[in-house]
Amino acid sequence: MGKLDGRVVIVTGAARGQGEQEARLFRAEGAQVIVADVLDDQGEALAKEIGAAYVHLDVGTEEGWRQAVAATKRAYGRIDGLVNNAGILRFNALVDTPLDEFMQVVQVNQVGCFLGMKAVAPEMTDGGTIVNTASYTALTGMAAVGTYAATKHAILGLTRVAALELAGRRIRVNAICPGAIDTPMSNPARLDPDADPEETGRALDDLYRRLVPLGRVGRPEEVAQLALFLTSGDSSYITGQPFVIDGGWLAGVSII
Repeated sequence: MGKLDGRVVIVTGAARGQGEQEARLFRAEGAQVIVADVLDDQGEALAKEIGAAYVHLDVGTEEGWRQAVAATKRAYGRIDGLVNNAGILRFNALVDTPLDEFMQVVQVNQVGCFLGMKAVAPEMTDGGTIVNTASYTALTGMAAVGTYAATKHAILGLTRVAALELAGRRIRVNAICPGAIDTPMSNPARLDPDADPEETGRALDDLYRRLVPLGRVGRPEEVAQLALFLTSGDSSYITGQPFVIDGGWLAGVSII
């Protein structure tokens, strides 16, 4: 038996990276998975490969969410889980960040998470689960990613409020806070067909060996395992909490 047998779960930003690995793992654990993304070719290919359903979803639009929820209900009759994984990252000093860039990141990361919970929670079965993807930067600061960090801080606030408001229906809402993870977001070489992603992954390991106590960058499969824990019955008495998965990065700096 799988840990998610009989459950219907929407995973956003599921065409690649962390979302892809979450979709793969959830399907392997018995869930009916809705792969939701704006990357139609990749998303449809993944859904076909793992036996899931695909929906086109721009998480920053109310209409997109209405259509995704309706498609899920038509296909499976219910929604038991949501993983708000979709997100974007832009590097820029705070004083150099144009307002339109700031608002673009807010629209996807923060508004997308808000709209996802707003659209899905009323349609979710009692006892459902929501997992919001925040970040290591939701709990600390990091130069050059001020907009990203602001949205991830906001996601923690939304997570706590939703956990309180939905507890009466036994819907649990938690957040995962990844550090550096080897995905196309942090390792753009994974998007270059001429590059060797394993080589660039090793380069990331070399970089984070000096920053992360465990001495390497994280893998999206590891984040997926945490999302599975928070979506399954293994976390039945946990709600409203952030879960850091960062190789010890947030613990501090070692001078030894």
